[in-house]
Amino acid sequence: MLKSRVEMQSEQLQPEEYKSLYEIGRVIIQVLDSETALREIFHLARPAFIFDNIVLYEMQEDQTLIPTYARSVGRGRSIEADMEWGETIAREVIQTSEMVLRGETLEDEPDNDSDERLNLRDFLGLPLQTAAEISKALVFIRFGGPPFLPGQINFAQLVAEHVEKLLERQQLVERVAALEAERRLDRLQEQFVATVSHELRSPLGFIKGYATTLLRDDTEWDLQTRREFLTIIDEESDRLTEIIDNILDSSRLQSGTLPMDFQEVRLAKVLGDFVKRMIAGDFELDIQMDFEGPSNTINADPARLVQVLDNLLNNAAKYAPGSVVTLSLDWEAERAHIMVRDTGPGIPEEHLEDIFKRFYRLPEHRDNASGTGLGLYICHQIIRAHGGNIFAESALGEGTAVHITLHRQQKPQPLEDEL
Repeated sequence: MLKSRVEMQSEQLQPEEYKSLYEIGRVIIQVLDSETALREIFHLARPAFIFDNIVLYEMQEDQTLIPTYARSVGRGRSIEADMEWGETIAREVIQTSEMVLRGETLEDEPDNDSDERLNLRDFLGLPLQTAAEISKALVFIRFGGPPFLPGQINFAQLVAEHVEKLLERQQLVERVAALEAERRLDRLQEQFVATVSHELRSPLGFIKGYATTLLRDDTEWDLQTRREFLTIIDEESDRLTEIIDNILDSSRLQSGTLPMDFQEVRLAKVLGDFVKRMIAGDFELDIQMDFEGPSNTINADPARLVQVLDNLLNNAAKYAPGSVVTLSLDWEAERAHIMVRDTGPGIPEEHLEDIFKRFYRLPEHRDNASGTGLGLYICHQIIRAHGGNIFAESALGEGTAVHITLHRQQKPQPLEDEL
């Protein structure tokens, strides 16, 4: 039975080399991060195979050669920034797909014992095959001799084959991750189309139905009925506009093109005016405000801040109807802290980090409540554009609190007559 090249090479190994290769194999299996794995591999290889520098080169499509990993572990560390790192050897290895072994001597170096060792350099370049092509090279550099011996070259080739396996695994992981990301994007797009289609169909159905009913020639509608139908059409048109605006804002936020008009804002006044408008509106909520301390200014877009608060109140009205909603403002050392708290059913803890993601909706709300899953995502992106932070806390049966922090700007101002 014919033996493989690896088997024949392995038969020539010394005991310490066997041990090193065994440990290297364990690293490839157990260590997921490629850079960490490479560092461990070369750390394990060096006691059995002395080298001063190690470089992993990769040839790009434009024939540019870049080092993807490099370490100086021996004599070369004293002149690491100025030394030759074997690029010429690596290019030759990749172009010929063959091992390159070469010794060189530098000229015009300082004449002393320490530097004389650095004048003598031996290079061992080994080709690495990944994805059925030779586009990488592993270059070992030794300063001051002795030259690489056949047994050491044999061991280095086995180390290179282990590095090949590591890089192939990395490429496989990256391909799997890319495919998974593509499938996730496809699912997200399908979910988006389905959700938006459902959300658009509902108000459009009402508008079309009641408009068609009003236009019937075989029926005369009294004034009260006509007004009721027109009111429904008007409300559903507003809902349709809101859905379309959310979709457009979401797209602009993702691309960074949503216009922002930053200005000096007296935050307490903006929040106070918002609460007054909400109290005067038709919400099934008990809206309260709790503002403490002085009024400071922040640099913000007041219209976008109100948009965030509108989304939060609309969510409370939709998912916690009849609850008490408290809007509070506290000034901390370097920031404003806004909190919108309701007394609704609450949100399970495992969903709190996901509710601000694009299109995300709680499983129990997907079938029995309208929404595109964009409202909180828009809130998150707007607050991020302000350099702030937004997050939620919740306890089932006790309610949900959404916290917003924004950097403060100037000295406190009197609170009187602001609200």
